[in-house]
Amino acid sequence: MGLKTENLGKQYDSETWGVRDVTLELGDGIHGLLGPNGAGKSTLMSILSTVLKPTAGTAYWNGTDIVESPDVVRSILGYLPQEFGAYPDLTLEEFLQYIAALRGLDRETTSARIDEMVTLTNLVHVRDRKIKTFSGGMRQRVGIAQALLNDPDLLIVDEPTVGLDPEERVRLRSALANTATDRTVILSTHIVPDVEAVADTIAILDDGQIVTHDTVPNLIERVTGRVYRCIVPPGDVSTLETKYKVCSTVHRADAVEVRLIADDSPTESAERVSASLEDAYHDTVEQVNTV
Repeated sequence: MGLKTENLGKQYDSETWGVRDVTLELGDGIHGLLGPNGAGKSTLMSILSTVLKPTAGTAYWNGTDIVESPDVVRSILGYLPQEFGAYPDLTLEEFLQYIAALRGLDRETTSARIDEMVTLTNLVHVRDRKIKTFSGGMRQRVGIAQALLNDPDLLIVDEPTVGLDPEERVRLRSALANTATDRTVILSTHIVPDVEAVADTIAILDDGQIVTHDTVPNLIERVTGRVYRCIVPPGDVSTLETKYKVCSTVHRADAVEVRLIADDSPTESAERVSASLEDAYHDTVEQVNTV
């Protein structure tokens, strides 16, 4: 049955909603939550992890209301918040032992799970080093390890790759993908490639509301045949931006390569190219903002 929300909302004051009317059904697999900064992703993750109580609506885990009975989720939850803190003077082994104790794991289970997690996150060689000596990417992998330590049925990770270099991002995505069997994973981010590679479905959140929820192939299909690449003088870019949704620009020596969405060819030399999830994301958010 998995996780289900009904008209979920969080109001901060008379004029400000963090999220509004969020209705979703999420089963086993990886579910990406995409949206620009400030869209309400972290607020929604905090509600689903029972850190925040909603102002309106509710959420269910396997049919049980988690607002009324938060322990139902807390007992099977793995959570990596956007701001993850660890005790810097502990070694990785000591920190994971501490987390295991908090979650009530027995000694034998703790030992086995720590071995599994440091292997999964490629941290075996540093398990006896203090966390304060770790790089940013290593600390993020520590976050994944602690979130998975209790073998959770529900795993929520909020912006796990922010600030990581490309190699670390790939490693972290692989670690998540390798754990997605028989569990519900929610990956919240504003970095589209991080979810395109691993997610089964994508929910796009903008201004606190879900604007679409679909599979990756279906989202890409919506813009297939409407994505163009053209090379123009730098002075022409602003003109294109007023007429079309520009997804990206790459500056060359004396020109700019522009990737955009249009119903018809934007220039005589424009080339139609294969659509991506990032194109679909930009198109979806643009349509919402122009309504």
